[in-house]
Order: sequence, then structure tokens, then C-alpha cells
Amino acid sequence: MFKLGLTGSIGMGKSTTARLFKEEGCDIWDADAAVHRLYAKGGRAVAAMSAAFPEAVVEGSVSRERLKTLLSRDPAALTRIEKIVHPLVAEDRAEFLAQSVADIVVFDIPLLFEKGGEKHLDAVACVSVGPEIQRKRVLERGTMTEDQFRHILSKQMPDAEKRAKADFVIITDTLEHARAQVHTIVEQIKDRETHA
Repeated sequence: MFKLGLTGSIGMGKSTTARLFKEEGCDIWDADAAVHRLYAKGGRAVAAMSAAFPEAVVEGSVSRERLKTLLSRDPAALTRIEKIVHPLVAEDRAEFLAQSVADIVVFDIPLLFEKGGEKHLDAVACVSVGPEIQRKRVLERGTMTEDQFRHILSKQMPDAEKRAKADFVIITDTLEHARAQVHTIVEQIKDRETHA
């Protein structure tokens, strides 16, 4: 089983690209979806988060909005949150991997390089697009302001650095272009695995 990381900065087309890998028969583990599961009612992170940050838990689930407010007041709380959440995310990922029967499992992780996650994978694909398209995509979602977008970008490794560290770069300027690149990557990996 080949473990492929999928990463890229905000607005680069990572979610769409993950769906393209799924179309190629890959299994997809999504880090953000894992956190949502952990924070949902009955999720594994709820009790520990409730003990550490009672104000962040609403009706039995962790409120991401309340966490944002808490972090804006106390940025140091992020380390405590990560100590609770990261081991649970790793557990979720290990369980997913154990159940997968796909030849290629894609790990969709936004901050893959920032957190050193590439060490546990066989290769990394990075999605990328020009800064104008990136900005337009993010602001068209209508979920954040220009300032919020710039703040998120400032916390992410620059695109050029991610591309340099990646084994594969997928340019997501059009869906068809991205689809063709994903297909080529899957074929290359299968070919490599067959001759390994």
C-alpha cells in the first residue's frame, strides 16, 4: 500500500484534487474531516476538550467558533489544544489505514509540511495555482475577509517552498488539467509499486 500525502495552501484546489484521486480508486483520509469527527457529539476529543476548555463545548460538541474566539484571546491555548487533538487524529489515521484495501491511500493534510507529517508517507503531492486565482477562489467562497485570508496565508509555508519539497506538483488551473495530472501520478505510483 502506497501512502501519498496531499497538501497545498488555502484556495489551491486540494479538496477538488482529493476527489480526483478518489475517482482513480484511491482511498482518501481527510485531516479536517477527522477533526470534525473528533469534535462532533460523542467524538473522542469532546471529554478532554470539555475538561480543558469548558467554554468551547456546546451541547456535547466542540464549537470551532468558540475555539477561534478563545484562541484570539489566548493564542498560547493552541499548544494545549494540539496536545489533546493530535494524538487522536493520529489514532483516526491509523485506524483508517488499517481498514483500507486500496493500493494507494491519499492523506489530505493542509499543514503537512508545517507539522513534519511527510516523514510518515511514501511521497507528497502538492496542489498549486497562481496567487491571483488562489485569492479569487478564497474570497469568492464568501466565508472570509481579505485580512483573514492574509492571516491564514502568513501561517502557511509559502507555496514555492511546498512545491520544492513535494515529489509531485499538481497545477489546478482547470479541472481537466488537474484530472490529467492526477491520473499520471496514480499510473506512475502503480508502475513504481509493480516494479519495486
